[in-house]
Amino acid sequence: MKNTADEVWKSCLSYIKDNINKESFKTWFNPIKVIKLKDKILTIEVPSKFFYEWIEENYIDLLTSAIKKELGDDAKLVYSIMMENIYGNETPYTIKVPSIKRKSINNPNVNLPSEVINNEIKNPFIVPGLQKLKIDSQLSPNYTFTNFIEGDCNRLARSAGYAVSKKPAGTSFNPLLIYGGVGLGKTHLANAIGVEIKERFPEKTVLYVSAEKFTQQFIESIRNNTRNDFVHFYQLIDVLIIDDIQFFAAKEKTQDIFFHIFNHLHQHNKQIILTSDRAPVDMSGVEQRLLSRFKWGLSADLQQPELETRIAILKNKLYKDGIEIPNDVIEYLAYSISSNIRELEGALISLLAQSSLNKKDISINLARDMIDRFVRTTTKEVSIDYIQKIVCDYFDLSIDSFKSKTRKRNIVQARQLAMYFSKQLTKSSLANIGAQCGGKDHATVLHACKTVNNLADTDKTFRTYIEEIEKKFNMM
Repeated sequence: MKNTADEVWKSCLSYIKDNINKESFKTWFNPIKVIKLKDKILTIEVPSKFFYEWIEENYIDLLTSAIKKELGDDAKLVYSIMMENIYGNETPYTIKVPSIKRKSINNPNVNLPSEVINNEIKNPFIVPGLQKLKIDSQLSPNYTFTNFIEGDCNRLARSAGYAVSKKPAGTSFNPLLIYGGVGLGKTHLANAIGVEIKERFPEKTVLYVSAEKFTQQFIESIRNNTRNDFVHFYQLIDVLIIDDIQFFAAKEKTQDIFFHIFNHLHQHNKQIILTSDRAPVDMSGVEQRLLSRFKWGLSADLQQPELETRIAILKNKLYKDGIEIPNDVIEYLAYSISSNIRELEGALISLLAQSSLNKKDISINLARDMIDRFVRTTTKEVSIDYIQKIVCDYFDLSIDSFKSKTRKRNIVQARQLAMYFSKQLTKSSLANIGAQCGGKDHATVLHACKTVNNLADTDKTFRTYIEEIEKKFNMM
């Protein structure tokens, strides 16, 4: 005869463990602590109300069977809910939830806390009418590795992402931070990782959320006094994907709550995937303790796609839509729109629409007319490729010699001018500019910009170079 609470609970856990998978047992039953046993009433402590509700929703039959097996049909269960102080400034304490008798077909002998029976849903992503605690991954099924075109511009990020999808939290890429400018495929790649993980590991809970949505949910939890439930919800995720992490800048409370969630997930071997429009070193308004954690794993950048990748992206989209257009038109579009993938695909859609509405064949002339209008009606950012072309044309240099390792004075100055104008006219990071200017680092780009500024003040001929090249950009 088992007399102590520990003995009873140990036997219950043994029974439960034999009837569910290892991961579920580890997630939902390892954190439970037994408090006491008195008159066949077993009191257990759970981390939160959300935790309690999940057990009630998914494991109450199993839990009831285990307790009845040990204590008999008249056994009862009482929950004590841990109210964790998420900031760690005080000792956590427990609130014993009062119990009532509630008989039902599923659990006739288990007492339930009266204040929780009609409680509001704690899943911040819940859609009214759906199952109470169902967690939707929020992933877009259209964003997959299959339709993510690989090129030199994204090979590192894609390879790291695919490695993570095969072994979430089992690589050194945790967290995986994907960064790059607007329209370069950050959201696509982050979703593709999540979709692949869901296919390979259907038992894992994957969640994609924008940083803005995360912040809104946090504010709402403060307003409704459900902050602990918000934290525990996110602590239950196996693979957390947060898009546009730079949105946390200057939001101290949001950063603080995310810091604790991040620590919990990382310590419990859960995968974290982040995206940002800039590298950690360029993030302002983000606390150093968070930035240091972003650097624990891998930061992989997405650069502007080179010409060959842009052509491949267009051909892939046309193939998927079952459309054929001449190769010379595809190449013309790829050469004309180089700033980002989003604008490139937008230009293709505009061309197809022009052809359909005006009943004209797709040709170079139609593409040229469309591009002229498209560029005028979009916010055009000068690309690094275009800047290099302007500078090379001005000095009568080939792109190959420009990107070579030669130290000839005229070529070095051309590189420095290209770096200078790239910093002035684009939103690219210094590392990205250097990578596209012959594989240089960000320190070389900084040195180049300082050199150009110094020569502009001291060398009249060099100042003329700058002024004449600037006029070419102003003519765009």
